Parts: sequence; C-alpha cells; structure tokens
Amino acid sequence: MSASILIVEDESDLSSVMADYVTVAGYTARVIADGLEALVSLRLSVPDLIVLDIMLPNLDGLALCRAVREFSEVPIIMVTARVQEIDRLLGLEIGADDYLCKPFSPRELVARVKAVLRRSRKQDAEARLIEIDEAARSVRIGAQSLDLTPTEYSLFVAMAMRSGVIFSRAQLLDLASRDNLDVADRAIDSHIKNLRRKLAAVLPGTEVIHSVYGLGYRFEL
Repeated sequence: MSASILIVEDESDLSSVMADYVTVAGYTARVIADGLEALVSLRLSVPDLIVLDIMLPNLDGLALCRAVREFSEVPIIMVTARVQEIDRLLGLEIGADDYLCKPFSPRELVARVKAVLRRSRKQDAEARLIEIDEAARSVRIGAQSLDLTPTEYSLFVAMAMRSGVIFSRAQLLDLASRDNLDVADRAIDSHIKNLRRKLAAVLPGTEVIHSVYGLGYRFEL
C-alpha cells in the first residue's frame, strides 16, 4: 500500500503540481488549502506525511504544526518563502522534520518526501529498541539501562526524539538549559563524548551520535 501524503497549500497551481509529482512517484496525494480545515481533517485521519506551507488562511502552518504535534508524530515537511533563520529555528522547535524554500523543484519535493519517509521508518525501528521513561527520566536500550546524568538525559532525549536532525551546539545548549541546568557551550562536546562512551558500552561497534562537520551533531542508529 502506497504512503499517503497530505499537501496543505493554498496556492492552487503549486499544490496541483506538487500532487501530480507525488502521485507519479507512487504515493497517494491529497490537497487541503486551509489550515483550520487541515487540522479538522488530521484529527480524524493522519496520513503518512504532511507537506505544510507556512502561509495559510485561518490557521498558519506554524500553528498547525504545533497543534498536530499535540497528538501525532507524523513527519512534516514545511514549505516557506520566508527564509530567515528564525523561521527555520522555530520550525525545529515545534517539530518540523524538514524544509523546502520557495521556489523549489517538484523533483526536490519528491526527493525530500522519500528521504523523510525513510528516516521515519528508521525512527520507528529505533523506537522499538529505545525505551524512554520521562516520569523516571530513565533510558533503556534493549535490555540494558543507561546511567545518565540529568544533562546527558536531556541531550539524549532531545536528539533521539528527532533522529536524523542535525543539532547545533547552540541548540543543544538551549535544550539542556530548559531544565535549568548549568551547561556551558564548551561543555556540550564533553557531554556528547560521555554519551557516546555510555552508548558504546550497550551498542558496541555502533555509532549513534554522529558529528557533522561545521554544523553539530546528529542522532541516528
């Protein structure tokens, strides 16, 4: 059965081209042009992936993404003509999985859809391996528990929940600081090093936290 793609876009010419290319790629495409209508539909039925424009009538894409994240972890690719860095950071904070900046090639859209779906399926497999108990602030990988400090726990969970996403040191610092933890920017590398050592003890021979030169770190099994 082909994956279902919901395209939430109010530019009819663009959404029609997007739907055509997604369909030719072997997916099932549906288009909704209104943010509020999309939210109502999503509460009834969640597709395999959402392509979501930021500028929408009645409910903008950022607000819609926040609302969806309250009840679903469905992969979301955000589409925007606003390329300022603040929009990208805000998208990450509310749970977007990827971005496309207008204008873009429909082939690029299809490539992103395929990549995000592959990553989502891999995350599902990882989720079966990794057990996070938020109440106890504990992590188990397979049958083994990880002995993590509060800072290591916060960093691990943030990255594991967004597997495949690159986190800068500044973003990791911000995520750790939300728990009122005293974490210096230079200490992030040290915490990552300790996390890698503890992960290597339970997953020998498997690199879990990857360094991305000039950008930061990415969690991926």
